[in-house]
Amino acid sequence: MNAPHGLPGDVARHRPWPLCRRCCGIALDMGSARTRVWIAGKGTVVDVPTVTFPGAGAIHPVQRGTIVDAPGCGRMLRRLLGHRLPRFTRPMVIVTTPVLDGVAYRTGARAAVEVLRPRSVLTVPSARGIALAADADMSRPLVVVDIGAHLTEAVLLCDGAVTDAHRTAVGTSDLGETTMPEQIVEAVAAMLTAIRRQDRASLTAGALRRGVLLAGGGALRPEITFALTARLKTPLRIVPAPHTAAVRGAARFLQAAHTHPSTAAPPPPAAHPR
Repeated sequence: MNAPHGLPGDVARHRPWPLCRRCCGIALDMGSARTRVWIAGKGTVVDVPTVTFPGAGAIHPVQRGTIVDAPGCGRMLRRLLGHRLPRFTRPMVIVTTPVLDGVAYRTGARAAVEVLRPRSVLTVPSARGIALAADADMSRPLVVVDIGAHLTEAVLLCDGAVTDAHRTAVGTSDLGETTMPEQIVEAVAAMLTAIRRQDRASLTAGALRRGVLLAGGGALRPEITFALTARLKTPLRIVPAPHTAAVRGAARFLQAAHTHPSTAAPPPPAAHPR
């Protein structure tokens, strides 16, 4: 791609963060239980409960992987990030999304991040972000299981694209007197069985033989991982720091998007206070 008119190529092209001073970048993972934010040049700077405080009590704007209050998410992002971003910048934002319910989530997420005045908003499926964070070989079929606080997803990736996915509205926050670890394990096993039955190209079998890529807070619970290994009879490859894998993968996606030639347009002129 040619450089914008009037700018030499080496000036128009963005440099990798943190060297680039021309713009700001944000990777965002708004989960049902926690929101995690990675800011270019600073790393993960926010890891807090996903709550808003419009009045006397706390409200949860994301429930079971669905954004139920986009304005509330916007208020939360303004409170968390408004003072952390450079003045007069318009950030590039990458948002992780659940694989299923993706259209509704993307719509709500785009509405929420408008409070940050983004110059562009891109989305990446959480499962793909997890694979990126794990440096997984996505040229081969890959099974990703993400056990979150309120939602569990099982996803088959082929060449990095989602081929099949299933979700169960249960997670680690449900564990207690009525929900046992075995119920999450059985839910994962049932989802993988469904994926395998629908896979006419037999991609899932090979992916399972290589091992399931496991992420989310559930990957930190030995009572789940031990039972899951015994139930699936396949290796488990637990992503390092599995609870933050999605946002770290989104950060890598952000880095790649930032230096892509399509982002070589000059930044908007900075506003000057009167």
